Amino acid sequence: MNNRRDAVSVQRPKGSLLNDKDFRAVLFQILILAGVVAVGWYLVNNTLSNLEQRKIASGYSFLGRESGFGIGESLIASSAADTYARAIVVGILNTLLVAIIGIVLSTILGTIIGIARLSSNWLVAKLASIYVETLRNIPLLLQLFFWYTIIGEALPPVRQAIEIIPGAVFLSQKGLRVPHIVEHAIHGWMWIAFFAGVAATFVWRRMAAKHQEATGQMRPVFLPTLGFLFGLPLLVWLVAGAPLQWDLPKLGGFNFNGGGAVSPELMSLTFGLVLYTAAFIAENVRAGILAVPKGQWEAAGALGVTRGTILRLIVLPQALRVIIPPITSQYLNLTKNSSLAVAIGFPDLVSILNTTMNQTGQAVEGVSLIMAAYLTVSLSISAFMNWYNKRIALIER
Repeated sequence: MNNRRDAVSVQRPKGSLLNDKDFRAVLFQILILAGVVAVGWYLVNNTLSNLEQRKIASGYSFLGRESGFGIGESLIASSAADTYARAIVVGILNTLLVAIIGIVLSTILGTIIGIARLSSNWLVAKLASIYVETLRNIPLLLQLFFWYTIIGEALPPVRQAIEIIPGAVFLSQKGLRVPHIVEHAIHGWMWIAFFAGVAATFVWRRMAAKHQEATGQMRPVFLPTLGFLFGLPLLVWLVAGAPLQWDLPKLGGFNFNGGGAVSPELMSLTFGLVLYTAAFIAENVRAGILAVPKGQWEAAGALGVTRGTILRLIVLPQALRVIIPPITSQYLNLTKNSSLAVAIGFPDLVSILNTTMNQTGQAVEGVSLIMAAYLTVSLSISAFMNWYNKRIALIER
């Protein structure tokens, strides 16, 4: 009986390969891969042919040429005599600056708004709901134009600048002027000490976790972290003689001289991105808190724990496993939305590369650099958030 069944299974009808599920799966993958390669080859070949017909040189050799344009706002020294490569680096740093500031501030504001939406106070909850529903449904570009117009129209001119701190901090149509620390050679060593403190903090936290698992006793973490991160740079600064010199902004003519400046474009971009993204983060936080069973609140309340302590130590740590995945998407959206800075004149990566492409005609190379930069930053943020999500995940025993 078994031999007859084996014989029947061996003798397959003609064309049975197409009826084989495994064979069809492999065949379809080969066909899809071949189609992707064919489309890619066509696009590349067509692009190279068009560039050759228009006598446009391809390649990235233009990065070593002098850019010929200045950048109004940069974290590092820049001038029109710099190369295109340095100008692009300035644009990347400006984009990272906006992304980092936006992520930090939108997280803080979004968490506050999300908790406020669940408040037992009717007015607080309604105001938070109005904030979320309003800002989420207005296009971000319009919000950026709004803030840029407000700063340009509502704030006073330079000669009538608002002195937030007399003689030190001024606010006007030209933006925010603040004191600036004069650069010193010891600052580089302070940064080295800071990163050494980051590594020491990581090692100490791992040692504290292993000690707690082995003995059940907790070692202090917060104060040693402060000591590593800020104590080491402060110690280096004190050993060097505590050099500190402030460059204060002073009114001269139609603008301020000296000090540090936060341009109206950066202020508008930051306000728009933070307020817009915080509205989405607030909903993520609210959903995460609601996902925690009410029994957690009731059990902790029965022990006499205050609602603030319950939220901070019991509910939010459990809600993070629900909050982190969608909030990662909001961080990525904020970083990519920063490209709208070109609409209000802030020199981010897109703005600088647009100028570069207009001058050199290297549109393909410029777009590829933009794509590579945003892809790298987005993947880095995603990788970090995924790592953090695994760190805080609840481990069942």
